[in-house]
Amino acid sequence: MSTLTLKDGTEIYYKDWGKGKTIFFHHGWPLSSDDWDAQMFFFLEQGYRVIAHDRRGHGRSEQTPYGHDMDTYASDVAEIVEALDLKDVIHVGHSTGGGEVIRYVAKHGNGRVAKAVLVSAVTPIMVQNENNPNGVPISVFDDIRNNTAKHRSQFFFDITFPFYGYNREGAKVSDGIQRNWWRQGMSGSIKAHYDCVKAFSETDFTDDLKSVEVPVLVMHGEDDQIVPFETTGKVAATLLKNGQLISYPGFPHGMPTTEAETINKDLLAFIQS
Repeated sequence: MSTLTLKDGTEIYYKDWGKGKTIFFHHGWPLSSDDWDAQMFFFLEQGYRVIAHDRRGHGRSEQTPYGHDMDTYASDVAEIVEALDLKDVIHVGHSTGGGEVIRYVAKHGNGRVAKAVLVSAVTPIMVQNENNPNGVPISVFDDIRNNTAKHRSQFFFDITFPFYGYNREGAKVSDGIQRNWWRQGMSGSIKAHYDCVKAFSETDFTDDLKSVEVPVLVMHGEDDQIVPFETTGKVAATLLKNGQLISYPGFPHGMPTTEAETINKDLLAFIQS
C-alpha cells in the first residue's frame, strides 16, 4: 500500500501505476481514488503512468479532523507531486476534484503542469450569492450537511440516483455502481465529508480559472443534477485563457463511470493534441 506522510503528519494513500507520460486523477466528494477505475485502467493500457490519491479524510487516507478546505487540498497535491518529482503532468479532476485541480494548478503548478481537465467540476462557484445569482441556494447545501451528519448511510445510497441519472425515465440502473459509490463514501470520515460540503459549494475559483495559462478541457454533462452545467461548466470555460468545452446532452454527473467509453475517448484526444 503506497502512502505519503505530509508535512503536517497526515498520511495520504495513493495509487501509482505504470510508466510514461503522467496523468494525475482527483476524485469527487465523498469518494476515493477508486472512482477513477474506468479511466486508470484505460490509460494504463494506453501506456500512460496513472496516479490518484484519496483526499485527506476520504477513502484510505488518514481521517484528520482538520484541513478540509480547498487551499489545504491543493497543498496536499503539491506535496505528493513534489515527493514523486512529477513534471509535465496532466491533472484530471471530477466534481470537487475539479476545484482541487484548478486551485493546485493556479497556486502550485508552475513548471510542473502540462494540461488540466475539469470533469463535471464545481468551478467557478456553486452557491448562490450576490455575485452568482443563478447559483444553487445555500439551503441545498445545508440539507446535504444535515443528511451527511444525521443520515449518512441512507443518504449516500439515495444520492446515487440523481448522481448517475438513475432517476430519469428509461435509465438502466446498475446496482453494482450504486453499491460501489456507497462503499467508497462510507469508507471515509463523516467529519471530512461534512466539512467538504462548504469547500466544494462556497469556494470561488474565478481568479484561479482566469490565471491558468496551460490548456484546460472542460467536460460537463448537460443533464448534471448535482453540479448544474449552466452555472458551472458553461461559465468556467469562458473564464479560461486557453480553454475548450465539451458538453454532453443527457449525460449525468457521474458520466466518467456511466459513459466511460465516450469520456475516455475525448480525454485521450485532448491529451494527445
